[in-house]
Amino acid sequence: MIVEATAGDEAALIALWEACGLTRAWNPPARDIAFALAGPGSTILVARGVVAPEHRALDRDHVVSSLCSREGDEHAALTGSVMVGHDGHRGWVYYLAVAPDARRAGLGRALMAAAETWLRARGVPKIQLMVRTGNEDAHAFYRALGFADQPVAVFGRFLD
Repeated sequence: MIVEATAGDEAALIALWEACGLTRAWNPPARDIAFALAGPGSTILVARGVVAPEHRALDRDHVVSSLCSREGDEHAALTGSVMVGHDGHRGWVYYLAVAPDARRAGLGRALMAAAETWLRARGVPKIQLMVRTGNEDAHAFYRALGFADQPVAVFGRFLD
């Protein structure tokens, strides 16, 4: 089941992100979680429950529909997440994570579809994301979803 996270999911989200190698020492994940959940322009969507091994052999549409429609899993372990937000023009995705033992069953695709649905419901016309240089598996995943490299450079600096 894919639902919006709550503040009570913080420890499980951090554990998931650490297991997936998404955290960095200079970027405290608890701060990101609190910020994303605090305002109307962002949220974190989470997948609860385990994708059973027998479902891995099924087509991805079956797995996606079963994940999005199950009831009663509100206390199940987190198996995936995606942080989504917007500035009114562009939607952004961060922290797409799928637990290592739940990969290759369509959960990443389901989370991205849920993020796109969340953005469309708010009238956001474009979705963007950043992938670290050298993460070829992520590059291939997003290309398979129809994302393309954009002719822009990303600049940044810390404000604190």
